[in-house]
Amino acid sequence: MKVILLLLSLLFSVGGNTQIEKEMPVSEISGNEKVLIVYLTRTKNTQAVAEIIQDKLGGKLVALEKQDPYPQNYQEIVAQVDSENEQDYLPVLKTKIEDLGDYDIVFVGFPTWDIQMPPPMKSFLTENDLSGKTLIPFNTNAGYGVGRGFDQLREICPNSKILEGFSVEGGYEKKGVLLAIKGERKERVEDQVVTWLTKIGLLEKS
Repeated sequence: MKVILLLLSLLFSVGGNTQIEKEMPVSEISGNEKVLIVYLTRTKNTQAVAEIIQDKLGGKLVALEKQDPYPQNYQEIVAQVDSENEQDYLPVLKTKIEDLGDYDIVFVGFPTWDIQMPPPMKSFLTENDLSGKTLIPFNTNAGYGVGRGFDQLREICPNSKILEGFSVEGGYEKKGVLLAIKGERKERVEDQVVTWLTKIGLLEKS
């Protein structure tokens, strides 16, 4: 099967219109510029996972920033996010990706806030046309799981191809535990990420 996909890839490449299929190993991706890793982070756990993905696949890493940053106080940010979600408010982003159209694969990383996707990530997905692209979600959380986040990605981007996501426990800001994916724990998470990337066809089995 992979041999057939490789032959098809070479044929398409001659015409300048390379198509990246789910089953194709990363070694056949035509240049790292095809992979974009967009992530939102507060305690840097989602950033840690994003950096692992970049280390394994290459690609461009972009940290999503809100034009008016959230407050540093945990209780204040919780109240603000609750209000934004209740009003379906999409905050204005500082981050702009001018060359978004150049990418075929877009990783979308975010923490679980209010049992769902954070408002700034909703803004990014809503204001950019990701139709026809392959989207791959990844998530960090305080032990309660991804919530509605992956389902919301499918709802906001119905015309994108969405692959199986990855979710792992990060910090627990409510209890003062911030960056937790570090040291030996980061090594374990790296192994989990490699297993996931292999399962969805972006890394060859070792």
